[in-house]
Parts: sequence; structure tokens; C-alpha cells
Amino acid sequence: MEVHDNVGVQVGDGNTQYLQLPPAAPVTWPVRVGVLPPVADRYQHRAAEAELSGKSAVLSGLGGVGKSQLAARHAHAVWRDESVDLVVWIAAVTRVAVISAYADAAGRVLRDAGGTPEDAAAAFQTWLSSTDRRWLVVLDDVQDPADLKGLWPPSSPTGQVVVTTRRRDAALSRDDRRLVEVGVFTEAESLAYLTAKLPGHDQLPALADDLGHLPLALAQAAAFIADKPLLTVADYRKRLADRRSLAQVLPTEGELPDEHRATVAATWSLSIERADALRPEGLARPLLEIISLLDPAGTPVAVLTAGNVLASLVVDADDVHDALGCLHRLSLITLDTGTIQAHALLQRAVRDTIGPSRITPLAHLAADALLLTWPGYEANSALAGSLRSAAAALHRNTAPALWEPRGHAILIHAGRSTGEAGLYTDAIDYFRELRRQAEHHLGPDHEDSLNARNEIATWSGRAGRHDEAVAEDERLVADTTRVLGPDDVNTLAARSNRAHWRAEAGDQAGAIAELERILSHRIEVLGPDHQHTLGTRHNLAGWRAAAGDHAGAIAEFERVVADHVRALGPDHPQTLTARYNLAAWRGMAGEHGRVVGEFGRLVVDRGRVLGVDHPDTLMTRFNLALARLKSGDLATALVETRELLADHVRVLGPDHPDTVIIGRAVREWSDLAQDGLEGQLGGADELGVTTEGRGDDPGAADRA
Repeated sequence: MEVHDNVGVQVGDGNTQYLQLPPAAPVTWPVRVGVLPPVADRYQHRAAEAELSGKSAVLSGLGGVGKSQLAARHAHAVWRDESVDLVVWIAAVTRVAVISAYADAAGRVLRDAGGTPEDAAAAFQTWLSSTDRRWLVVLDDVQDPADLKGLWPPSSPTGQVVVTTRRRDAALSRDDRRLVEVGVFTEAESLAYLTAKLPGHDQLPALADDLGHLPLALAQAAAFIADKPLLTVADYRKRLADRRSLAQVLPTEGELPDEHRATVAATWSLSIERADALRPEGLARPLLEIISLLDPAGTPVAVLTAGNVLASLVVDADDVHDALGCLHRLSLITLDTGTIQAHALLQRAVRDTIGPSRITPLAHLAADALLLTWPGYEANSALAGSLRSAAAALHRNTAPALWEPRGHAILIHAGRSTGEAGLYTDAIDYFRELRRQAEHHLGPDHEDSLNARNEIATWSGRAGRHDEAVAEDERLVADTTRVLGPDDVNTLAARSNRAHWRAEAGDQAGAIAELERILSHRIEVLGPDHQHTLGTRHNLAGWRAAAGDHAGAIAEFERVVADHVRALGPDHPQTLTARYNLAAWRGMAGEHGRVVGEFGRLVVDRGRVLGVDHPDTLMTRFNLALARLKSGDLATALVETRELLADHVRVLGPDHPDTVIIGRAVREWSDLAQDGLEGQLGGADELGVTTEGRGDDPGAADRA
């Protein structure tokens, strides 16, 4: 006997008649709810696919990395599995959309789904938790984890949940579902995709690099190029490089491939709005604007909490940290060990929104923040390296903003940092390019152009290219004399530096004669107690000692040190330099016992004034160890030098020239100790003590 449901119907005479309706049709399995997106053309298999093998997962990442495509590929594969009974695909952009989709699914798998959509959604979740049928629910593009409160599909041995989202809130990760960070394509995946989409084109690896291996950008750029038969990849890369907006180098919405819903820039706009709306409201966007000017590979968080940034935004460091956390939660940046990483195309999209009138003040704000963050002394550390990269990116992304109205101090500072890290050739190349830019923007006689030329000479000399340094300083002396006058501090500095590099090139007699003339000139112009006058006396004594007059030079060094203490104070860096060189030349004269005491006291004083990790302090420690060695105490010298080598590697890096010197000393002195040759210094003297230790370069003291 067939059972029918009874439904009451009001008829015209006011009586109620009951109609018998047929039962709901039985469910025909398998069931698919929602429309699965098609898999993109030339889909690339990715490592993240393994994370979806039967496990519930949240795919999180920047918009455009291909999270939905990974989920769609997985859903299509599951649908083809005959043992799976239900696949539900939900565009989960709002809570209402999720409830509506759940209610639709309930109507498909339940005989009575309940009254309201909320009731039906609850009934569907209950069914998921109790059924023995295999199922997959995909919640695509979740905008806010709060939208899923009370709506997460239950954990079930027969079911799987896959969520895609740009969020990476802690609430998304649980024991029964893993949070999978989806990144950009690998180089191999990018090349395979572009080769398939743009056959016959060259420069594809470079194009992938230009686009940061972002799958969405690769697809849209490939479509843009393919639609223009006369456009080569090389031509397209030139368009990218000439700082056009992204809108000019990617398809319009009507030309998007693979059913993309938005352009690259539009893909991120909603995430930026959401981040800016999170507490502290209105701070995420201005911080992202600053970040967009800096290095995508990693800018120190400290730059964003520099005093000038806090004052400009009228916030405190805690507010900045919280706002950066919001950007991180929306996958717009990645916070990792105190650094900020951002995709280069995202940065470019943000820069496109910064009006021309705002770019220069924003660039100067960022440049000032970099200077405030820079350590007080140079080291080849991760911090200094990341600040140099950030400065280079800032200059590249905002040019010519840092030349308005003249060269910003960050331009010289970043180049000097490069040289102080031991990267002499890079420093020379940097300042040659800076000179070209300065002359282009400000003219060849501008102070910034002359300063760049002075730096070229300095780092050429530090690199051992003494003849080049002399030649550059010859031209610089002539031009500073013509432009600034013979008495200008920069002219006198150029003359002093020329004398120094002339001595390094072998003409010590000529250098001494020149320094004597400079000393007379500086006494006349600056007075006997001026820092530069005292520096010239110091340099003159050093080169006289190098020329063989040890006794006379030591006597002059003693007077120079006394005058430095009187005129500049005992803790002035130049006073400490004079003490260093006095001790060094006493050591060269054989007064090793006395020198051990002097270097020992200087290590303490330099550590107190400059810092224990300052390169000058480190080099003083080496000369103390060398003095111990020459006085016969090899054991103590070797212990101290091994400790010093570890500090050099930590502070300056393993490839810094000073680190190399210390490493060679450790090896040579270890051999002496092993062979029992404490009294035979062997090659140790090759490391020597010179008056030009780190930071003690006579030319450096005269750099105006």
C-alpha cells in the first residue's frame, strides 16, 4: 500500500479538505550541489595537492596563488570517484551564502529539510555527522572566519572539508583540519605553464621572475601577450619595466582568461579594504603604502615602527604591530622573524593607487625611517643587508623622488654600508651610478655629485686600486678648488685623501710633503685644535713612521694623543684612533709588553664608547692578541683570537676581509702551537699591525 502525505487546503465554502500528495522522490546518488569551477587551461600539478589526500584542510594564501584551482582540481577528482556520494561546492563569500547552500544541499539529500534556511542548514550538518556515505564539502573564498561560526562541517571519518581563504587566522587551524599555506609557482611550474601558453616565445624564465611566479598574473600576462600577435615577451617585459600601471599590462575584465573574476589589482582590493577595517581601523592601508615602496623580499619591522613613521601616523608601536598582524592575517604580507615580505606585484598594485603628489613625501618618510633604523656602526649582518636592499628598492620604486630637492642622505649611507660590509667592488659600482644620477638631476658641480666622486675614490683605494683612487682625487681636488674654493673643508679633505692614496701607491715622500702643506693650510684656515687639523697631524705622523722614522713618529703620536684628549675629549672616536695607532707603532718598534697594556685598556674604552661589537673594537682585540703573541704568550693569544673569530663571523660575516684575516691568524697560530714553536712567529708577521686598521684610515678621518 502506498503512503501519501496529507496537506490541508482551504476551499471556497470555508471547509478544509485534505489532499494526499505523493512522497518526495528518493535521493538519486551520487549528488552534486553547486557548480564546480572548470580547471584552468594548462593546469600545473603542485606539491600542495598532496595535503588534500583524504584530509580536511584550509588552503590559505595571497589572492592569485591558485587556492581555488587546487580545490577545484581536487573536487573534480573526487567527483569521478564512484565511492563518493556527495560533493558540495559553495562560494562562501558571506555567511548568508553558506546557509543558503547548506539549505539547498539539505533539500537534495533529506526528505524533510526543515522550515527556515537556518533549520535546513542545521539539519544538513547533522546529516553530515551521522551518515555513512562519503562526502566532500568545499567552502571557497571564505572572507571572514567568523562567517563560519557554527557552520563548519563536522569532523567525520567519511567526510572531508576543504576551505580556501586569504585569511590565516589562528581559528582556522585545528587538530581535525590542517592549515596549508599556498605560495606562488615554483620556477619549474612557471616555466612549464608559460611554455605551454606561449609556445615559440623566448625570455619566459625572465618573464616569470618579473611577475613573481604568481599564477594569476602569469595567466593574465600570457593572455595579454597571446592576444597581440606583434607583441613579444621581450616587448612585454619592457612595458613592465617602464613603470606603467598594472592596468596597462594586463587584460581588461572582458578579456580575462580561464573565467577569472577579476584583474590582478582588483583581486587584492577587497583584502586591503578588509585589513584596513580591522582594529586598529584605518592603519593597515597607510602601512601597506610604505611597505609597497620597500624590498619585497624582506624589510625589517623596525622600519615601520621608526619614530618618524609613528609621528606621521599618530600611532604607537603596538598599533603598528597590530595593523601588520591584520595584513598578515589577510595574506597581504608575511611576517617572519622580524621582517615583512610582500609580493612585488601586490606592491606595484598599491603604488598605482598613490597619487603623484604623495609619492615624494612618502618616499622621504620611508628613507628617514631607514636611516633611523640603521645600526650605529656597520656590519655585514642580516639587518644591514636588508636595510641596503630596502633602500635600493625604495630608490628604484620612487625615482626621482629621492633627488628632490637634492640627494637624500640614504643614498650615500646605503653605498657606504655596502663598502663597510667589505663589498668594495659593489660600492664602487654603486657610487659610479650615483654620480651619474646626481650629475643628471643636479649638475656635475653640485655638492652631491662631488660627494659621490669622493666615495668612488675612497672605495677604490680600500679595494687596493690605489692608482685609480689617486687619479679620481686629482680630478676632484681640481674641481672642488674651482667650485668651492681652496679653503673649503671639502677641498682640503680631497687633498688629504689624495695624499693618503698616493702614499698607499708607493709615493710616501710625496704624500708626506703634501700633508705638511695641508697641515699648514688647515692651521691657517681652521686653527690648531680643529678636528681636521688634529687629524692631519695624526696622518702625517703615521706616514712618517711608515717611511722609517719610528722614533720621531712615536714622539709626535704622543703629542697628538695629548692634544686630542685636550681638544676633543678622551672618548672622541678620533682620540681613540690616535691611541690605537700610537700603540700600534710602539709595537712595531718592539715595545710588546707595553703595547699589551695599552691595547688592553683601549679594548675596554672602545667597547664602552663604540660597543663591544663595533669593528674598531674587534680589530683592537686582534691587535691585543697579536701583541700577546709577540711578547711570547701564544696560548692566550690563540684563545683570544679563536673567540674573536667567532665574533667576527657573527658580526661581520664569514666573507668579510677582516674575518678572513682573523681566520688566517687562527690557522697559522694553531700550527705554531701544535709544532711547539712559540718563539718562532713564522708567517704571523704577515698579518702585521698597520696604522690603517678598520676605521683608522687617515683618509676616513678627513671625509667631510
